[in-house]
Amino acid sequence: MSRSLLLALYGSTALAAFPAIAQNTLATPAAPGVQAGDVVPSVSVVGSRRVGVASATDTPVAVDFIPMTKAAEQGGQFDLAQALATLSPSFNSTRQTGADGADLIDSAALRGLGSDQTLVLVNGKRRHTVALVNLFGARNRGNTGTDMNAIPLMAIREVQVLRDGAAAQYGSDAIAGVINIDLKKNLGCESVVGYGQYTAGDGENWLASAYCGVAVAGGVLGITGEYYDRGRSNRSEPGNPRIIGDTKSENQTVYLNGDFPAGPGNKFYFTAGVQKRDASSAAWAREGLGSEDIPSRNSAAMYPNGFVPFINGDLDDRWGTVGYRWTMGEWNADLSQTYGYNRLKYDIANTLNASIANLDLTNGGAGTSASSFNAGGFSFRQATTNLDISRFYSGVAQGMNVAFGLEHRRENYKIFAGEAGSYIDADGVGVGGNAGSQGFPGFQPGDETDADRHSSAAYIDVETDLTDRFKLQTALRYERYSDFGSTTTGKLAGAYRINPQVLLRASASTGFRAPSLQQMYFSSTFTDFVSGQPLDVVLAPNGGRVANAAGIPQLKEEESKSYTLGLTWAPTQSTSLTADLYRIDIDDRIVLSGRFDADNFPALGATLQQLGVGQAQFFVNSVDTKTQGLDLTVSNRATVGIGRLNTYLALNFSKTEVQRVKAPSSLAGFEDVLLSERERLFIEEGAPRRKATLGFDWTQGQLETSLRVIHYGQQTLGTFSGQPVPNQHYEAKTSADLSFTWAFSDKTRLTVGGTNIFDVKPTRQDPNETDNGFKYESVQFGLNGAAMFARLAHRF
Repeated sequence: MSRSLLLALYGSTALAAFPAIAQNTLATPAAPGVQAGDVVPSVSVVGSRRVGVASATDTPVAVDFIPMTKAAEQGGQFDLAQALATLSPSFNSTRQTGADGADLIDSAALRGLGSDQTLVLVNGKRRHTVALVNLFGARNRGNTGTDMNAIPLMAIREVQVLRDGAAAQYGSDAIAGVINIDLKKNLGCESVVGYGQYTAGDGENWLASAYCGVAVAGGVLGITGEYYDRGRSNRSEPGNPRIIGDTKSENQTVYLNGDFPAGPGNKFYFTAGVQKRDASSAAWAREGLGSEDIPSRNSAAMYPNGFVPFINGDLDDRWGTVGYRWTMGEWNADLSQTYGYNRLKYDIANTLNASIANLDLTNGGAGTSASSFNAGGFSFRQATTNLDISRFYSGVAQGMNVAFGLEHRRENYKIFAGEAGSYIDADGVGVGGNAGSQGFPGFQPGDETDADRHSSAAYIDVETDLTDRFKLQTALRYERYSDFGSTTTGKLAGAYRINPQVLLRASASTGFRAPSLQQMYFSSTFTDFVSGQPLDVVLAPNGGRVANAAGIPQLKEEESKSYTLGLTWAPTQSTSLTADLYRIDIDDRIVLSGRFDADNFPALGATLQQLGVGQAQFFVNSVDTKTQGLDLTVSNRATVGIGRLNTYLALNFSKTEVQRVKAPSSLAGFEDVLLSERERLFIEEGAPRRKATLGFDWTQGQLETSLRVIHYGQQTLGTFSGQPVPNQHYEAKTSADLSFTWAFSDKTRLTVGGTNIFDVKPTRQDPNETDNGFKYESVQFGLNGAAMFARLAHRF
């Protein structure tokens, strides 16, 4: 992203507030008050380990620098994932609905790949993933990911997006790229209050956020507190008992970020953040009298008119790092300890266990069960120790930076069972009704897991200015895991400046993603009835008795090869262009299989029934994919009349194709069950293959007007039934956001506006064939329609 693109996105006031960001860009023009070529200190520039780098003008790979001040003070999106989705075309995040736990945590990804193939850093340190595995919905099925919305916008200085494979530099998960979130630690205080709702009259959003940076012990401590209350929305038609739309969510977040001098050239730093989130998602409706849901899934005595169960999630997210940076002569060293924890506990409300209710009726009772259950949940914990050492040799060529380091990481994943009523079959023969809490059956004692692993890594990274025009970057990393072995990855990247306006760049790298503990050990069992007999349906953990009986091999790492070729061009001080072609080949991608049973695989089905299992699914390394694409940005800033007009265009074209389905020998010939067309389309087209943002920002005096037009390409998803009927085709759609900001003073601004102002919706589908059972899937930009908002920002 060029400097003039930053100007187009955020205006000259943003660059004045962030001179370092103004200089750390891909084009050559300097910010107001900064001369071209001046050295401006930078913080945590992702993709380079050079200390005190002046500019990303010469970076051999594409890095977007996105200041978040304007998004926090004037944006129509109140959380980080949605804000980035409107700013960065290569970034995708869509709120799910009707997708169980995936409704509670927005997944996010780069370049159309999975959410667990993008590494997220905070202040340059690895951030943990969530405990949740996405099992339903139209995005990131079978993936874990990082909860971007656990970090408040007000706490963020800028977001850096490295659009290149970087596993050799940062380790597992960096196949699609790296997102680094730099937190504030500047002096001064600021606050924002915001309100928004959909024009349909629901989904109210209330936001109160404040940041204050105070001088402490010769350094700065930044404190951010935020309260965010998002109301439920519902787009189902009159008479439809379903609730389709945003989940209800109440977030309470506190973040601390600071550093303090500890002697000449030395610094102590720490970051700590906690978020408590209470979220509630609506499950599929259960019908009342006269339907097949009584007595199988309902009790006439409890819900004669039917009911909608609510999947309530109690989320606890914590992240922190503490570290010490010091110098040893010409060497710079950084020792840090990072800790992350994510827990999701399910409480199912407005529900029942039909087997309990109807057995109670059979025994002369009122035909009732409890109406809420603790259904258990899961947690993930990660602790990472890093030692990074670097030195810049000014006498080698035109300058060479050498960095090397060590990393040790420990991880733990737990599943804890719910109360008995959330999963039991009360009569044991299926006569009374389905077992477990309707909407979400609880985790059973047999699902409980407490799994650990650890990994160790060593890397070396050399960045050399061979001439004043040619830069070369190399990296090599060795990593060993306690549970599946070791891997070595490498990277070679270069940049050549043809003239002061044009830079050519290219890179080639290998990468990997370790199977997550969530994928290796997730286990969920619920009871279904086959030929009138109760049998368990299980998502079987890797290495368990069901997976072993099916011949499912131990999970191993995904391996990737990435290639990029691009250029940056800044023909004038006010115009710039960047273009980057890329290709990412991934072997042995981990996918969630289809359900195997006695009908689609008789040999395995007989074994499963001997184990008391009716159907089974597995995580397995079974897919090779190829992703190709183009990232393009064009920007211009000009004086128009008595005002300033900043214009930008950013596009991403991306196409993922499944090249090969590799079934284990025990499942050879059953590739269509292992990866159905429906699941293949979720991999290939879970995100639009084309996305573009066209923005206009016009400022005149105290008034600023912003118009952002966002185009989403077409998508094709499979059918829920899997029958040979037309797939779900979603036509290309274009939405627009419009806002007006009035600056009462240099310190106080009021913004009013709307998002998706033309109330655009996805292409209508057959509800019987969508994944969420509604006429719209949660694709492209979501299904809620137009919204309006207001924000009042004040700096003290």
